[in-house]
Amino acid sequence: MKYVSTRGSAPALDFEGVTLAGLASDGGLYVPEEWPRFSPDEFAAMRGLPYAELATRVMLPFVAGSLTEAELSGLCQRAYGKFAHAAVTPLKQFDEQQWLLELFHGPTLAFKDVALQLLGLLFETFLARSSDQLTIVGATSGDTGSAAINAVAGRERIDIFMLHPDGRISDVQRRQMTTVLAPNVHNIAIDGSFDDAQANVKRMFNDPAMTDRFHIGAVNSINWARLMAQVVYYFAAALQLGAPEREVAFSVPTGNFGDVFAGYVAAQMGLPIERLIVATNVNDILHRALSDGDYSAGNVTPTAAPSMDIQVSSNFERLLFDVGGRDGAAMAEQMRGFESNRGMHLTNAQREGASKLFTSARAEADDMARAMRWAYEKCGEVIDPHTAIGLHAARVAELPSSVPVVTLATAHPAKFRDAVERATGVRPALPARVGDLFAREERYETLSGDYEAIASYVAERASAKD
Repeated sequence: MKYVSTRGSAPALDFEGVTLAGLASDGGLYVPEEWPRFSPDEFAAMRGLPYAELATRVMLPFVAGSLTEAELSGLCQRAYGKFAHAAVTPLKQFDEQQWLLELFHGPTLAFKDVALQLLGLLFETFLARSSDQLTIVGATSGDTGSAAINAVAGRERIDIFMLHPDGRISDVQRRQMTTVLAPNVHNIAIDGSFDDAQANVKRMFNDPAMTDRFHIGAVNSINWARLMAQVVYYFAAALQLGAPEREVAFSVPTGNFGDVFAGYVAAQMGLPIERLIVATNVNDILHRALSDGDYSAGNVTPTAAPSMDIQVSSNFERLLFDVGGRDGAAMAEQMRGFESNRGMHLTNAQREGASKLFTSARAEADDMARAMRWAYEKCGEVIDPHTAIGLHAARVAELPSSVPVVTLATAHPAKFRDAVERATGVRPALPARVGDLFAREERYETLSGDYEAIASYVAERASAKD
């Protein structure tokens, strides 16, 4: 399997290459040269498989040439053996049409664990082949940071530097990062938003002063390997609900578009997805883009769903490239315009291509709170604010009653206990496995949002290339 950049001028790489590279050298994102597809019989044969076995079947075409089936299977068994639920991503029923896919049973209580537990093992496997040193630089709006740190803390040949917006994530999210005191872990709180943090990360990937000295890698969903692992739970849910004979819809609370783009990949692989509903909060750039073709970044508004407080959705570029004809030169020009002006309009081909599978909805703060109350009072389920935004979008979607709608539950409600308590009167407790979180020592650095300050901090602490 070969991978190409959305901006057309970076060299094609194999799976090992894109995993270690993260961002393409031309500033684009890697996607497979072509989408693998499964037959109805192959889908049917996946029913009832344990999650690790299902993951091996789904991901095997993407790793061809870099990992054998036995190697991939071993990595999946190790990654998903750490989860607190035997099903890894269990499916629950709300009512006759609405379902909940719980993605928070990993070690840091967020959906990011599903991909990052595997990604940490992939890094370790590939680095052992070359004896190279990897400097991971990432930005987090709350959950990616803790999941990535958990996955690589203490691993040889890896340093991780994680940027988060100071004061704009929950106390649980922050402590899950800053209480990990492994010597290869460096947390940085920056003065600014997640978009500011992410812009600094992208700039570092394209800064020769850094890339000449350090092998810089990514754990954000700009890394194809992370996104690939998220495809699996769409298969898991749809197969339980009758696929391939029955179509299923998914409602996905999203800010950076990676989680919902994984659903698009599943559809390209032949999974019968009737609709992908993009659920946003008031930071609604994706809703505006899909509804009106207006992809213009505004100011970030802090909300009770901080992981969605984003105005620049990196993975949206992958969709625009794929539905717009896979013209790398045109995509590069379009993104240069966006990066200069913080705004652009989708082409007709992009709008028409996206509309075949995607719809969107924006949730106000009251919509989010009502969805949390409905889930608790009518169904006995306590959900977090991000999941509530997805549930709101699912319930207002106009879909035939025969189509089950699965809302992705992206985080454990205890990660956002204040917001949950305000909406439902219930203060969710942290699971026992992280119950001493508030007794642990914290360690992090506070920096301005200035790129030079951040780059200098990384350069002073990272291990250079061999």
